Amino acid sequence: QVQLVESGGGLVQAGGSLRLSCAASGSISAINAMFWYRQPPGKPRAFVAFITNGGGTTYADSVKGRFTVSRDNAKNTVYLQMDSLKPEDTAVYYCHAPGLTSWGQGTQVTVSS
Repeated sequence: QVQLVESGGGLVQAGGSLRLSCAASGSISAINAMFWYRQPPGKPRAFVAFITNGGGTTYADSVKGRFTVSRDNAKNTVYLQMDSLKPEDTAVYYCHAPGLTSWGQGTQVTVSS
């Protein structure tokens, strides 16, 4: 099974930007869709964004217009560009694919006001 490792999180001030990466241990070219989720402290994991192998994207209303998801199949990597960050974006961010039964450790994003 493909293993996914998230990176790129950190501490940033409100209004700042971060780019998260999701590196796969194997090819993602045959995976139809890749997802980003996030889990704020004390809250359930929630959907953030979705990208198909054709480049189509979907976003949660809370991040639409601020976040951009992309993929580089040659590098087996999915990205999440986050702009105009808000304190409410603070969470652990995870990438995932349909059919995977496990989740990675995620990457922590903290936005200060």
